[in-house]
Amino acid sequence: MPEQRRDDDGAERPSVTEGTVEQVIRAQLAKALGGKRGMAEAAVPTVLFTVSYLLLRDRPGVPSLGVLENPALEWAIGLGLVAAGALAVLRLAQRGSPQFVFNSLVGIAIASVFASVSGEAEAAFLPGIIYNSIYAVVLVISILVRWPAVGMIIAGITGDLSSWRANPHVLRLCSRLTWLLVIPCVIRVAIQAPLYAAAGASDAAFAALGTSKIVLGWPLQVAGFAAMVWLLSRNRTPMGDTTGSGDLGAQIR
Repeated sequence: MPEQRRDDDGAERPSVTEGTVEQVIRAQLAKALGGKRGMAEAAVPTVLFTVSYLLLRDRPGVPSLGVLENPALEWAIGLGLVAAGALAVLRLAQRGSPQFVFNSLVGIAIASVFASVSGEAEAAFLPGIIYNSIYAVVLVISILVRWPAVGMIIAGITGDLSSWRANPHVLRLCSRLTWLLVIPCVIRVAIQAPLYAAAGASDAAFAALGTSKIVLGWPLQVAGFAAMVWLLSRNRTPMGDTTGSGDLGAQIR
């Protein structure tokens, strides 16, 4: 059981200790590992978009849908949106959780807007590159100002919003865990940005960009969570009381 603390109203809430950090990360990993269908649902629209555009971009006589100047891009966007929508309807019909397919639907819709406005198919991958760049910067800033994002996320769950920072062990652990969230974002940008720059003139680069979108998505996220659990397992050592840390001076289970 995690350490408990009392609010001003007398209610007990779990304090943020290494134990509660481990519990939350393990729960997130289990959730990700249970999302094999979600991985497929997220991948299908991207695969259809990438493959259909590559097959149609240089083919003469592709019928236009009357929306964009580029018929191949029209069909690629249309197939991606239809696939995401069909998967969402199927999920709802089966009364399953629509989380993964809904995320995919929103993602393909945003990507479609970028591609439609620019008239370039590779622009569909630009939102992800921008998102990961900003996300990485925000995470790094949270570490530098000593309010690491992982600590804030777990504090929001437990209701212990600030006292966890008085415990140097928990603060250091949450900072390290936040770095493990930064790394996947940096990997995605480092790989996808050059491919994006080359995709307009190279079918191979465009295909690699689409493939990287899938490979560096769910699988890399699961790897990141697994690394966090591994790090937590290495930090299960006794911790003595820390002045001013209150309930957070507990020992790791």
